[in-house]
Amino acid sequence: MTITVKINGLAHAAAAEPDTPLLWLLRGELKLTGTKYGCGIAQCGACLVHIDGRPAYACVTPLSALGAREVTTIEGLAGPAADAVRAAWLEVDVVQCGYCQGGQIMAATALLAGNAKPSDADIDAAMQPQLCRCGTYPRIRRAIHAAAQRLAAGGAAAAGSASAAGTPDTSNSSGPPGEPGPPRSPSPSSRPGS
Repeated sequence: MTITVKINGLAHAAAAEPDTPLLWLLRGELKLTGTKYGCGIAQCGACLVHIDGRPAYACVTPLSALGAREVTTIEGLAGPAADAVRAAWLEVDVVQCGYCQGGQIMAATALLAGNAKPSDADIDAAMQPQLCRCGTYPRIRRAIHAAAQRLAAGGAAAAGSASAAGTPDTSNSSGPPGEPGPPRSPSPSSRPGS
């Protein structure tokens, strides 16, 4: 079956089954490898992309759920919030091994698109699903604050919905509706070194 998906502004026709996870298309066929495979069950955030501007886990999003919706990967992420986050990531020296950073940057950008001046609690809530095996959570939080300051100084606060922007879309996650998923890791503020 041929499915057409809009990714980073371009339409891509893929020979795939409707239940194929978006992540397989991104990494396998399109070679957009900035979106990582971490867990396959929407628990680590390494596969985070934006679908119509909202964070979503590519590992559990079937191609059939996309329709005409626009997918943005770390390779296609652009705009004032993305620029501010990338600059702050370098300034604060967030990256250690780097594996999770695509998802971290996608989550941080979505947060700032909806909340130009997030508190530590806002950051912790938005970034909580994003795991960093190296434990760079304090630097991630500092970088998000620095990115918010950059946006404020430049007068470029991205528009968006604060309630939707920082919360990943799990509507396509596997599991019975209304059932809680596997336990999440502690919030960044309660992790060691925070």
